[in-house]
Amino acid sequence: MIQFLVETSWLLPIYGLLGAILSLPWSAGLIRRTGPRPAAYLNIAMTLVALSHGLLVFRGIWNQGSQELLWPWFNFADLHLELALDISVLNLGALEMITGLSLLAQIFALGYLEKDWALARFYSLMGVFEGAMSGLVLSGSLFLSYSLLEMLTLSTYLLVGFWYAQPLVVTAARDAFLTKRIGDVLLLMGVIALAALAGSLNFNDLYEWVKTETLSPLTGTLLGLALIAGPIGKCAQFPLHLWLDEAMEGPNPASILRNSAVVTCGAYVLIRLQPIVVISPTTLAVLIALGGITAVGGSLVAIAQIDLKRTLSYSTSAYLGLVFIAVGAQWPGVALTLLFTHAIAKALMFMSVGAIITTTTSQNLTEMGGLWAKMPATTLAYVVGALGLVGVLPLGCFWGLRMGVDFLSQDTPLLALVFLLVNGLTALNLTRVFRLIFLGQPQPKTRRAPEVPWPMAVPMVSLIIVTLLVPVMMARLSLLPPWRYLNLPMTALMLVFGLAGMAVGATIPLSKSLARTLNRPIRIAQDLLAYDFYTERLYNKTVVAAVGTLSRFSNWFDRYVVDGLVNAVGLASLLGGESLKYSISGQSQLYLLTIMIGVSLLGLFMTWTLW
Repeated sequence: MIQFLVETSWLLPIYGLLGAILSLPWSAGLIRRTGPRPAAYLNIAMTLVALSHGLLVFRGIWNQGSQELLWPWFNFADLHLELALDISVLNLGALEMITGLSLLAQIFALGYLEKDWALARFYSLMGVFEGAMSGLVLSGSLFLSYSLLEMLTLSTYLLVGFWYAQPLVVTAARDAFLTKRIGDVLLLMGVIALAALAGSLNFNDLYEWVKTETLSPLTGTLLGLALIAGPIGKCAQFPLHLWLDEAMEGPNPASILRNSAVVTCGAYVLIRLQPIVVISPTTLAVLIALGGITAVGGSLVAIAQIDLKRTLSYSTSAYLGLVFIAVGAQWPGVALTLLFTHAIAKALMFMSVGAIITTTTSQNLTEMGGLWAKMPATTLAYVVGALGLVGVLPLGCFWGLRMGVDFLSQDTPLLALVFLLVNGLTALNLTRVFRLIFLGQPQPKTRRAPEVPWPMAVPMVSLIIVTLLVPVMMARLSLLPPWRYLNLPMTALMLVFGLAGMAVGATIPLSKSLARTLNRPIRIAQDLLAYDFYTERLYNKTVVAAVGTLSRFSNWFDRYVVDGLVNAVGLASLLGGESLKYSISGQSQLYLLTIMIGVSLLGLFMTWTLW
């Protein structure tokens, strides 16, 4: 029975796609009498089946070891492309996390989008979303991984643009899609180059190839930079980080997955590629540099945001920056621990955010206050998620942050300091947000704020329990390091940074007004962080301006040079024809004389050329 479940584990990514297909009659408007709810129930049922099937395979594979499922797809000369699934404990653990979070997010959406006219379409898109993520973590081939990354990009565009009647939403969906496409195109170049060099795109074959292959430094660097470009876009890392902020215009249930599971999938592909990109020290240095810039910069920018979802989205980019640092420093265990623990805690925080937005119809921090007594379950969800996100013993992210600080402090203390700073700045920001939302006096939009209905409360409370049990699950899976290896000085330093951040966040003065300070230096720093170091304006002045100038020049060249030459040839032919028609006499001997003269001139020209 277990072997049968393992052999049919290729169905695990199909369940989500099957739910999306079964929902088409409702999402396309062919069935109206029942309302859109059956589409939601079908997708929830398919996700539950995927979760149960994956759990059974996980338990069966625990004692048997990993297995690989292969289906030949394309064979020509030295190129062999296969659809490969790697059924291992690690991949199935990632799959269970994705399907579990997807199940809770879909139940949560029953309450959040209860009165939305396009509920069925949303669940169809969520099915595609889930199927692409599930296939991505099980993929044993870079070819299949790239295809599924493209599905994720398309799903992101459709989900961010879900409320397409709003102009700002359309702009956000377009920007998110185009930004991620930049990384996807560069990744495609790397995939094509790797297929030509290695002859196969299966990860196991690539791992064997890279052991013996000797590439030139330039080739290795270009290949490594192309391969990491895709994860940089998917994980919202500098300079392709603006899309995640724009994506917050989409429905909150999709944001739950986007800030937890989707970015995890992008980083998961990077971890699978780490044994390949390690051939280029320059690529590893770029990973560390971009991860450090995003981690510190994202944490600082998050502090200056007044939009509830955006301040947490910048925190997501910051934590993924720590993952990039860990991969660049060749500590994939630290990266995996951070990924899984961050995903669960951040999903819980976005559930609490969704509850707040549903009740107050606002996500502006300056319009909130006094919600702790009115929404106790939401308050508890936010507190547990925040504690699970920072280095608080023994909750989830403590272990990833502790391992990162411990390992990196031995060789590169500066990178360990980045981990400490992100922990402290995140604690400061989450404390600031907690004060603005839950403490203080009620505002007009928070005076009547009842707790959310059960479809939203049940998954939120369930995820609170899961977040608290993460250390227990990690211990059962032997993922926690032995206590005898605990570096007490660095652990204490991490806790000090976290407590210092909480203390600063609890004591700094907070203003409910939108008026900026009159102190010029503070106002400049405030604007610098609030506008993300003016990154978007910088892009408009450089990249966008350059592309616009090139487009205008291309338009001018095409209109006046290319079209001008073509029109000149046409005009010359027209004038020549009109002129020659007057020399036509109708006498055949004149035509024959003309032909003979032309042939003679051609013969003389060829003879002269040969001489």
